[in-house]
Amino acid sequence: MKLYYHPLSGHAHRAHLFLSLVGLPHELTLVDLAAGEQRTPEFLRLNAFGEIPVLDDEGTIIADSNAILVYVARKMGPSHWLPEDLVTEAEIQRWLSVAAGKITYGCCAARLVTVFGAPFNPEEVIQRAHDTLKVIEQTLLGRTWIAGTKEPTIADVALYSYVARAPEGNVDLSEYKAIGRWLQRTESLERFVPFANIVADLKTGEAQ
Repeated sequence: MKLYYHPLSGHAHRAHLFLSLVGLPHELTLVDLAAGEQRTPEFLRLNAFGEIPVLDDEGTIIADSNAILVYVARKMGPSHWLPEDLVTEAEIQRWLSVAAGKITYGCCAARLVTVFGAPFNPEEVIQRAHDTLKVIEQTLLGRTWIAGTKEPTIADVALYSYVARAPEGNVDLSEYKAIGRWLQRTESLERFVPFANIVADLKTGEAQ
């Protein structure tokens, strides 16, 4: 498997994280976003939207981070990552939608302002982030994992990256104790790989 990614992309990280957690060998191929490599004809043949991540599984091309999570989970067969129980699967899908929508336009957008200078209204996207985090916090007060399962699912993977790095977008997580415990549980999973931390001087564009 080959994963087209960038280390500062939370969408790419969730795909990389899941491939690592399930122990699937894969090659990381850097897409130089600053140079516009995602808009080249070669990359657009992989994903016409010009977005990362993209998974190439021996010629089978899967674009979109959540689609990659579902594909890999199904490829691995029935497991706690994507159970076949209809109610649980529907709950997982609900949180995948949150990751694709509310997280993207909240935690992710706030981080894009500080890290990449995106032209969003900081107050607006930070408030969106907190509106979503409050729901996640309340949900996790009664659960170990976000979908209500005894073990993690792809829903936890989908939410993790941008929630973990929300402080980089000036979204304070200190009041979300249940989220903090959930982040720690996720980071304690075998074969966990961290999402790159942005150094204090964001203008350098470096990560550690």
